[in-house]
Amino acid sequence: MATSGTTSFNLSIDEIVEEAYERIGMRINSGYDIKSARRSLNILFSEWGNRGVHLWKVELDQVALVQGQANYTVNTDVSDVLEAYISSTSGTPGTTTSDLSLSKIDRSTYAALPNKGTQGQPSQYYVDRQTTPVIYLYQTPDLSTYTYLKYYVIKRIEDSGAYTNTADVAYRFIPCMCAGLAYYLAIKRSPQRAELLKLAYEDEMKRALDEDGSRTSLYISPQSYFPNV
Repeated sequence: MATSGTTSFNLSIDEIVEEAYERIGMRINSGYDIKSARRSLNILFSEWGNRGVHLWKVELDQVALVQGQANYTVNTDVSDVLEAYISSTSGTPGTTTSDLSLSKIDRSTYAALPNKGTQGQPSQYYVDRQTTPVIYLYQTPDLSTYTYLKYYVIKRIEDSGAYTNTADVAYRFIPCMCAGLAYYLAIKRSPQRAELLKLAYEDEMKRALDEDGSRTSLYISPQSYFPNV
């Protein structure tokens, strides 16, 4: 038998809402029902931000360094900065590009630095996670070699928006999203089903998070121990 030959399955916001209501044994009866569900879906996306790093929302950004300037504000749709490095060129690395990785430090370590305005080659950075995160470099750049700051960010999941939109969610998280919205709606509309739907949601979430990783090589070497030497 022939297959479809396509891999473009996705759900619009109204289809996600309809699926969630069916899971709690209800149908959409009014405009308020779908409005309430869309609000719950946005809250669900916010809760996902507390679950960890979602790879489809990781992005490489960059900003030009300014001599003697320590702080650099990132985009407003950024949740956190994961890694950072300084580079001698902008854009795609070329054959003459030189990069240097920066060490991430916490607030206490940054606060303890004696002279935060010292110019030199930056080696550390601290992320102040306000509504809009700010990166603080130490030392402040002298632009002798490195002129750009490049950093990997975890971006916020986009709002659901219009009912005809598709969700800003990777394909592998669609089952988890539908299960989560059904659980959120059950709390409000069908409390007797909430516990069962919560178990289904957490099960779907665990599978999605376990799969959402980078597959890399792992090398394990035995440790030699000579107690009498």
